[in-house]
Amino acid sequence: MSEIFSDVLPIFLLILVGWLIVRAGILTASVGEAMSEFVFKIAVPLLLFQTIAGAQFHGASPFRLWIAYFAGVAVAWTAGHLAATRLFGRDARIGVLAGVSSAFANNVFIGLPLVSRVVGPDGIVALSILIAVHLPVMMIAGTMLMEQAERKASGGTGRSTGELLNQVGRNLARNPLVIGLVAGLVVHLIGIPLPATLGTVVDSIANTAGPAALISLGMALRHYGLSGNLGVASVTSAFKLLLLPACVLAAGYLLGLSPEWRKALVLTSSVPTGVNAWLIANRFGVGHSLAASTITLTTALGVVSVSLWAYMLG
Repeated sequence: MSEIFSDVLPIFLLILVGWLIVRAGILTASVGEAMSEFVFKIAVPLLLFQTIAGAQFHGASPFRLWIAYFAGVAVAWTAGHLAATRLFGRDARIGVLAGVSSAFANNVFIGLPLVSRVVGPDGIVALSILIAVHLPVMMIAGTMLMEQAERKASGGTGRSTGELLNQVGRNLARNPLVIGLVAGLVVHLIGIPLPATLGTVVDSIANTAGPAALISLGMALRHYGLSGNLGVASVTSAFKLLLLPACVLAAGYLLGLSPEWRKALVLTSSVPTGVNAWLIANRFGVGHSLAASTITLTTALGVVSVSLWAYMLG
């Protein structure tokens, strides 16, 4: 257990370093925002490109991996929604935010460096395959459900499904993560290796993705805090850190995923709630305190829960 904890603890210490940098006034939060932009638009796309371009899939199908993960997402999302609306009596919009907060893992900023450190290259391949569809699926589902809840609350018509899908599709076509994955897949299918000099540059930038992502996330935590909805947030945090990975683990066994892929999926599903929950709250102007409190609670408790899952997985 101590060895596992020593693997997981540095991930969260780097987040703490980022938070302390802003807290001590060494750098401003705007520097962290700029670093986050670098991570999202440059470093992580190159990491995904590097991983997919050189991956050895050995004939493995991605569909069982996607089914295993999103089966867990469906259970955790539904549980979060029902807890908010039935147990706490909140409206459908808060229900959607509770579902998102219970099921939207921070796969890019925490999942990638965690899986890289604990599982290794095979885990990164599995996580890259997941990331290829994770953001589109989660954002489309979250946006459409929130639009539906908004229509019920306001009695208006809102945007049509076609308009929503068109907007999300345009956004994804410009998404750096999607571009990195597609470019890596093209290079993989063509089978032509990158020139040595270019490969060295790509590797050098890709290797900064993990530490830079974690530090920039810590610097961004100034946005969040425990600001209300603590009852709902405690429940969504428990669903995120415990229920989601438990469901993913069960589905991974039932679908016969390899131990490395199963471990990668469970670990990334056990990481804190992603900032996308906050982004959806901002987009629709509802549930800010729930999203913020869940992000803060899961980040604070994540080092313990992730270590426990890593220990259970061996």
